[in-house]
Amino acid sequence: MTQLSSQTVAHSKIAGIPGVAHIIAVASGKGGVGKSTTSCNLATAFAAMGLKAGILDADIYGPSQPKLFGLRGKPRLIGPRTLEPMERYGVKVMSIGFMIEDDNAMIWRGPMVIAAITQMLREVAWGDLDILVVDLPPGTGDAQLTMSQQTPLAGAVIVSTPQDIALIDARRGIEMFKKVSVPILGLIENMSAFCCPACNHITPIFGHGGARIEAERRGIPYLGEIPLHIEIRKTSDDGRPIVATDPDSVYARHYMDMTRRLWEIVVTGTASKPAPRIVIE
Repeated sequence: MTQLSSQTVAHSKIAGIPGVAHIIAVASGKGGVGKSTTSCNLATAFAAMGLKAGILDADIYGPSQPKLFGLRGKPRLIGPRTLEPMERYGVKVMSIGFMIEDDNAMIWRGPMVIAAITQMLREVAWGDLDILVVDLPPGTGDAQLTMSQQTPLAGAVIVSTPQDIALIDARRGIEMFKKVSVPILGLIENMSAFCCPACNHITPIFGHGGARIEAERRGIPYLGEIPLHIEIRKTSDDGRPIVATDPDSVYARHYMDMTRRLWEIVVTGTASKPAPRIVIE
């Protein structure tokens, strides 16, 4: 079992990625909370802000970004060991999902996972990027440690649903990043409430406000909340991120507001105003 020591990591001594100004990790304590959908829409929102954005799908066992961006095919080799990322909606995308069939199982041990993530991070022609979003697998394992210890992360964003069972695991993720000296840039509450497509009535299926309370308790920025809505699910399954394909929707605006707040925290370390919240009536 991998044990974390209390020794901190000197991130200033870690080699950066040429041309990449900021790298942020999007993580979750457990699967099924919408971390990959959130990562996809954050990256797309950065691009919509006029920033040069990329996303690395570091979820080796369950890569989702090819599906979420509607991308197929294999990246082009442009050097002896360098891959050209694929691109859609203004976002450069790299994923192990481009190199395997959809129904293939990645039965890899830790060292192979670490090698794959390192290659996709450092042997890809990212070019000049303002920000690279890294979609981490859920939990606190090898992938998280690799990114934390070998990459100069600007920080991590934690995605959780509101209920206690998800927040318990989210707390473990927060503690892991603290132990390796990676700042927590903020918490996002996903599936914060169900919005009925017929009558627009909002029901807090998983509870509501748990991530906000946790953020306030820990003194961590609260970036905002995203409802559970069929349009987000449909556009994600169709490979059409809602931020890119329906930018005027209320759901896209939620993502855009969170992304602007996140960018402000990344570049200045401050946040000027509280994140929007959904009112439960």
